[in-house]
Amino acid sequence: MGHVVKRRWEGDPGAYGGRSARMSFTYEAFVPDTIADLDPQVTFDVAEAVTAAERAVRALNSAPEVAGLEAIAALLLRSEALASSRIEGFELSQRNLALALIDPRAARGTAGVVARNVLAMEQAVSIGDLDRPIAVDDLLATHLTLMRNEPERLTPGRLRHEQNWVGGRVNSPIDARYIPPPEDEVERLMADLVAFVNREDIPAVAQAAIAHAQFETIHPFLDGNGRVGRCLIHVILRRRGVAERFVPPISIVLAARPSSYVAGLEGFREGRSAEWCASFAGGCESAASLSVVLAGQIRDLEAAWYERAGQPRRDSAAARILGLLPAQPIASAATMRAAIGASHRRALEGLKSLAATGVIRQISEGDYGRQYAADELFALIEAFESRLGGRTPSEAA
Repeated sequence: MGHVVKRRWEGDPGAYGGRSARMSFTYEAFVPDTIADLDPQVTFDVAEAVTAAERAVRALNSAPEVAGLEAIAALLLRSEALASSRIEGFELSQRNLALALIDPRAARGTAGVVARNVLAMEQAVSIGDLDRPIAVDDLLATHLTLMRNEPERLTPGRLRHEQNWVGGRVNSPIDARYIPPPEDEVERLMADLVAFVNREDIPAVAQAAIAHAQFETIHPFLDGNGRVGRCLIHVILRRRGVAERFVPPISIVLAARPSSYVAGLEGFREGRSAEWCASFAGGCESAASLSVVLAGQIRDLEAAWYERAGQPRRDSAAARILGLLPAQPIASAATMRAAIGASHRRALEGLKSLAATGVIRQISEGDYGRQYAADELFALIEAFESRLGGRTPSEAA
């Protein structure tokens, strides 16, 4: 739970939007209780849901279908970043994201925003691997990565020093849906949050659920809170050893049910943390279980590609490229040559041979920067995201 504090908003006589946008008024900001020493009280059903989720995530990380298929980590992370960005209103396809990640010319606008979300997610995983307690500075670093190239007024990499709010007007909290704690409470609450994150006596999935909800309640940044808060989920599941290699893309589930997601966070603030933990755990279990299915489908696709390509020698450029396609479904000789340890010409010949057998498709002209796409892989990932999000493929397109 928590309490509210009354604050005075001094209106700007020159503000646009009518009288209500210019008026001064008193508003209530919510200050959550601290959680560093929280003892979560959950029912048997909630405990079962959390246990099932943790079991599913561990199974994803040890399943035979996933063994040796390291590319699945990149694919799941990209799906997570896309869904996390979608919650904030940034829509992008897997294909355009893959292009943005290899071609700086394509990393503009929304593509650039989502590509930076991928980098922030990768950073979160690295933070979870650190052999030391998590610090507030780690979350600041993640925010800086996410918000790089954004206006300085959004203070990338720094905690906010002014009041913010969720919903309503841009220039006044008069009709905001939620008003987080005042700026002078943020540093104290963030220190308390990381103390909770560093505990090891709470089931990891419940810890991730509570930490994420508390982070969103604090809303410590002027922008990017949702995306950094979902990165925090990765930090915890990785740090606690539940997701040693692969973190399931739970944001796909959250993005598919935005009203339920918001309601869950609101319920957490109102003291219904058990309900939120159960909902979060259910999404986590679904994401992990379907990720195992996706891994099996990708392994089958790789085998089909190898047969279709004429069973190329394992040391050939074509065979080496085949092994890299799941992680780099848009490729060029420039991006593949270093990865396969070959010349530009040999890498291009490998790509051309795969295109000739229909494994990949040429999508741009030119010689040096000619690009190819693995359409069948994109179709698999899009179908996976649709199933996990409860949508049909046409709705996901």
